[in-house]
Amino acid sequence: MDVKIGLECHAQLLTQSKLFCSCSTDYHNAEPNTHVCATCLGLPGALPVVNERAIRYGIKVALALGCTIQPKVIFYRKNYYYPDLPRGFQITQYEFPIAFNGLVRIESDGGKEREIRIKRVHMEEDPGRLVYRGTIDTATYSLVDYNRSGIPLVEIVTEPDLKSPKEARIFLGKLRSILEYLGVFEGDLEGAMRVDANISLKGGERAEVKNISSYKGVEKALSFEITRQKNLLRRGLTVQQETRHYDETRGVTLSLRTKEFEHDYRYFPEPDLVPIRISNRIEEIRREIPELPDEKKLRFIAQYSLTMEHANALTFDRHIADFYEVVASKIDPKLSATWIADVLKGELNYRSISMREASKRISPDDFVAMLRYLKKGVITERGATEIIREMLDSGGKPEEILRSKGLASIGSDEIEKAIHAVIKENEAAVKDYKAGKKEALNFLVGQVMKHTRGTADPKEVRAMLTRKIDGEI
Repeated sequence: MDVKIGLECHAQLLTQSKLFCSCSTDYHNAEPNTHVCATCLGLPGALPVVNERAIRYGIKVALALGCTIQPKVIFYRKNYYYPDLPRGFQITQYEFPIAFNGLVRIESDGGKEREIRIKRVHMEEDPGRLVYRGTIDTATYSLVDYNRSGIPLVEIVTEPDLKSPKEARIFLGKLRSILEYLGVFEGDLEGAMRVDANISLKGGERAEVKNISSYKGVEKALSFEITRQKNLLRRGLTVQQETRHYDETRGVTLSLRTKEFEHDYRYFPEPDLVPIRISNRIEEIRREIPELPDEKKLRFIAQYSLTMEHANALTFDRHIADFYEVVASKIDPKLSATWIADVLKGELNYRSISMREASKRISPDDFVAMLRYLKKGVITERGATEIIREMLDSGGKPEEILRSKGLASIGSDEIEKAIHAVIKENEAAVKDYKAGKKEALNFLVGQVMKHTRGTADPKEVRAMLTRKIDGEI
């Protein structure tokens, strides 16, 4: 069954003040309603003043997405009532947004590259935040926090080019990567990106799932919607055009209201803000755009002779890419790529922490020192992994961890002693190996590694153990 998915992605821009007032945007972990003023509370007589840096950031985003920039932007009032919108309207852009017609390339489910068209890029202010006491459909009341009201958002709207929930998640990951490379967005902040997902199946109307706050949530909400809409169509029922809410706790979408149409919002130009000409700023801002993920990936392959897989893993996150480049400038780039892309990233994922956070405990110089120990044979691969884990968990220098944990590799004489002890203790396994049971050798190698507390090289252990059993030593 054909599936069409389009996304409306609202990304908070990293400005120091809000879009139309001087209130601080550093509201995370603050008490509710402490980062507010008359303007962002929508009090009578308060007038908006546009944040120039936010406009520049919006243009930068549009250029990075390959969009056609418009010569001028005009802010509009989008009229609707909701408790977290104090004025009764949102200041946004309508007929004169920053840009139209961009493109993002992603690797789809099957690994093939696909082009996802960007319909438009525009700017608007964030509403406040509703805090429900219970779930949205059971809460007897909700509280409103206006700290977020007026935070500058860039909204990126795709065409309905995505074909599956997994593709939607891949797209959002790629978009986050581009925005973080630009230095205009920090995805680790709570509520940094929220997504409205539009989905329709062939033969049914479109449903919009509002305000999903995680990439996994988008994938799960869309998967639920596909199942819900399929079941309705199979039973001969109508899929209504409506707005729905995703309940992350239960993993279901709930109907909120019949879908509004454009004319319901009664758009008209914001009378307190004049049109802003931006055509004279485009080339200056274009020069500020850094090397983006796709460009960096191709350079890493050419400059460091990396595989496509490693180049993808290292360039997806700007902080990991920067970390790798420093390490690779001081030691073998291929060895660096293997240990950062395969081992360090795996340890970060296991701990659910970002490279930005991890860099407070593990520096490129520390990583280089660990790799030098590995290359010289001072530590085994297992010892190197233990050092990485200890640095991430508790900090410390590689040489200190090596000494305190006793991770230095042992010599052949000590390995031979361990082999002799293991053979004596496991005669049955030795007989099995001699009888042709190859898995018995893996068991014996594991026992030797236990005896040496992981400080022996497994390859050397296997070779010495085989020769010993075969009577060569």
